[in-house]
Amino acid sequence: MSAAAAIEQHTAAGRFFDAGGVRSFVREEGAGDAVVCVHGVPASAFLYRRLVPELAARGLRGVAFDLPGLGLAERPESFDYSWTGLGRWCVDAVEALGLGRFHLVVHDIGGPVGLELAAARPERVASVTVLNTIGDVATFRRPWSMEPFARRGIGEAYVATMTKPAFLALFRVQGARTTPRDEVYAYVDLLKRGDRGRAFLKIMRGFERTPEKSRLYRETLRAIPLRQIVWGRDDPALKLSVHGEQVREAAGLDEIVALPGKHFVQEDQPAAIAEHVAALALSA
Repeated sequence: MSAAAAIEQHTAAGRFFDAGGVRSFVREEGAGDAVVCVHGVPASAFLYRRLVPELAARGLRGVAFDLPGLGLAERPESFDYSWTGLGRWCVDAVEALGLGRFHLVVHDIGGPVGLELAAARPERVASVTVLNTIGDVATFRRPWSMEPFARRGIGEAYVATMTKPAFLALFRVQGARTTPRDEVYAYVDLLKRGDRGRAFLKIMRGFERTPEKSRLYRETLRAIPLRQIVWGRDDPALKLSVHGEQVREAAGLDEIVALPGKHFVQEDQPAAIAEHVAALALSA
């Protein structure tokens, strides 16, 4: 399968919708309680293409949408690509999709963004499953693989010269072990689609690494009665021993479920993640 075919197959499995003045894309499957899956960077709903059907197979309704600026979503020049702005858009997205009470799965910067959603609509969040994400945002430093994107001029050059083979090599080291080559290449095409990655760079420069945001995310996370942490234990960028422990402490939990996998643990362990999400959802 080519990268273009992988994207075509992905697109055929979902639909487009409008929220907050932005046209976006959603994959949804299943008829049970909704599970909203929020992605990070450099990803999109494509990251959840294996998890959504696994959730559906366990009696849940998997829902994964593209954040503005990524995947198949529009990339408005004037959009607020900060965590606050993306979280505000997520509120509009769940309203546009007609979701009432839902479970939440967050990953990467989808952690802060998803917690913005949870802070705005706490009565709607039945549970949260935190995958490899940022712990204390106030002290967070981007890993070496992502830092260049945040620097003006350097980031533009980095995206422009990013080849698919180079991205594949980085993906194998940091992202996941099992993803077929052309599906990894699809990540690159979805990242650069339409604007050559300009919106992605705005997202990378919109991190709100403040003590106020750390407090908000900590308080929001602890206020969700049902919460768990599921981590790709071999993630070299957001390490279990550092970032995972920061999230565990922030959540007030005693343990982390560690699965074999790297940063994009959804690629390697969709069934295992779905099992843990379903177990938590059933206890709601």
